[in-house]
Amino acid sequence: MAKQGYTRALGEQLETVALHYLENHGLSLVCRNFQCKLGEIDLVMCEAQMLVFIEVRYRRSDRFGSAAETVDRRKQRKLVRTAQVYLKLQRFSQRKACRFDILGITGNGSTQDYRFDWIPNAFDNETA
Repeated sequence: MAKQGYTRALGEQLETVALHYLENHGLSLVCRNFQCKLGEIDLVMCEAQMLVFIEVRYRRSDRFGSAAETVDRRKQRKLVRTAQVYLKLQRFSQRKACRFDILGITGNGSTQDYRFDWIPNAFDNETA
């Protein structure tokens, strides 16, 4: 399998792992892999009345920093703009409560070894 195909398959597998982790913590799936010309949002989920946009990041180890730390200001701005498109297309009110979470996954590829670093409300549209 070409590296790009392997990377894509691993990404899909890890998003599924992330989805199960978040569902086990009370969130419910609204949309997976929302894409527009501005970018992609890995998971859109709901927690109570809150709409949650989730960026999933993976690293084999945290030797050079955590997976969550890879979501820099540029990526945050891109996520906020993509979320704005999502909200407009779904006709959600601008007053709909939303937040941006990061779920970092670290491990060597075995589901028993994954460590999760879930950061609810990691940033908002004011700070991105």
